[in-house]
Amino acid sequence: MIRFDDLQLFVRTAALGSFSAAAREADLLPGQASAAIKRLERELDTRLFARSTRSLRLTAAGEQYLPHAREALAALHEGRERLLSDGGRLRGLLQIAAPSDLGRNLLLPWIGDFRRAHPQLQVRLRLSDHVTDVFRDPVDVAIRYGRIDDASFVALPLAPDNRRVLVAAPAYLRDRGRPTTVDELAAHDALLYQLGGRPYDRWAFTIGGQRHVVRMRGTLTSDDADVVRRWAVAGEGIAYKSWLDVQADVDAGRLELLLPGAIGESTPLSLICPHRRQFSPAVRLLHHLLREHCAALPAAPPSKRSGH
Repeated sequence: MIRFDDLQLFVRTAALGSFSAAAREADLLPGQASAAIKRLERELDTRLFARSTRSLRLTAAGEQYLPHAREALAALHEGRERLLSDGGRLRGLLQIAAPSDLGRNLLLPWIGDFRRAHPQLQVRLRLSDHVTDVFRDPVDVAIRYGRIDDASFVALPLAPDNRRVLVAAPAYLRDRGRPTTVDELAAHDALLYQLGGRPYDRWAFTIGGQRHVVRMRGTLTSDDADVVRRWAVAGEGIAYKSWLDVQADVDAGRLELLLPGAIGESTPLSLICPHRRQFSPAVRLLHHLLREHCAALPAAPPSKRSGH
């Protein structure tokens, strides 16, 4: 009989490429993880991994079996969640991945509300600006910016009309002046963050129906988008950020919107699930709560909020 824990270790070993890493994650010894995989291989009567002293990779049979193992675990997870959801009382563990800026400045109080409404539910929040792989990483759902074109998972909209906007602190604008065209941006200090492993330094806008791209340069770059927002508030330069991440700073006067006639890139916010079987009661209620909170935020386009 195939053991649930052995199946989980197989999926995590395939994702991490290491018995040791999978064992650490499950709080086991490496030998115990290896023994679990061997036990699973005996049950299936096939080799799932090709092992050597330096590498571990899936065999053709392992590649073929992996999606079925994921499906089986998802079905078991769904069944467990349905059992644990007793009359609206959520229990168990919900693992969420989110961008750093959004997570710290918006999600924290929202998830606090969610937890208080469901006190028996454990929530594990993972904040990072590296794109989470919902199939490989130990998360149930991921909150992600950008258009989702991958049909292998499901994207539930949270803020479909969100866009990037140009912002700078009043102190920076007093010192360096306010750009009046997108071409003037190149003469300013850009605050850059890493996107896809490289600085996001090509800022795109739509002006009069035409697309314009400006190559930006700056001496400050971070792989944490919240650091970039803080630099902007401190007057270190101009940032090109998601409206959701800076709207509170704009409303408070800490940042000002620039070039209202230049429409920034669309960057919708979505809740990502590997597939519909993971729409547990906890995920469905979380999606409803986040969508309501996002809808309540100021959503007017920059051209109507600038005042310049």
